[in-house]
Amino acid sequence: MNKILSLLPGYNCGSCGFKQCRDFAAQITDESSLMRCPFLEREMFRTNLEQLKGLVGQEKNEDKVTGIIDGLRADFSLGPLHSECSCREDIHPLDGSLEIEIGDILRYRPLGCPVTHFAKVIDRSPGIFTVHIVGPLHRLGKNDFSFKDAGLCMILAFEGIVIKGKVPSMCQTVKFLPEHCMMQKVHSGIVVSVEGRRLRIEAIDLKVW
Repeated sequence: MNKILSLLPGYNCGSCGFKQCRDFAAQITDESSLMRCPFLEREMFRTNLEQLKGLVGQEKNEDKVTGIIDGLRADFSLGPLHSECSCREDIHPLDGSLEIEIGDILRYRPLGCPVTHFAKVIDRSPGIFTVHIVGPLHRLGKNDFSFKDAGLCMILAFEGIVIKGKVPSMCQTVKFLPEHCMMQKVHSGIVVSVEGRRLRIEAIDLKVW
């Protein structure tokens, strides 16, 4: 995205429909979307426009992310933070009576997902548990481990690194594919934190409109 941004006029005029050129750059997907910037057709930016067309075509092929089960196009795939096994997820068990501690393995089903998950608790706050997904059962490779049954859970947030695709802007509603998702299902949510390629996404929904 930085290369694309460097070739835009940089006027931050809002003519494209975005407040800043950076926001516009994050949304460019093809040559037609480039034309939302009226200045690129001016003679002084003709060379930039040709370079941008080449970059857009290249990034379109390299950064394409598609869900397998639904065939939906995602904006990016989300992978784990450095040296971690999966994206971090914040979950909220609908049954609040279970005593859960850091280090516990939970068995649960995310609201809206048909797959039973197993996850290790790495942090906690009242009613919310941050976990690493460690598998459906076959992924764990054993049948005799202990776990706590958390039942149905709401998925509140994801945190991870953009592995493939464009880094979104703050407050942007996105479609993303968690790399560890067994169904390779596209999720949606709102970006609430951006640090380089590290994101936190909240208001998670498995329904992608």
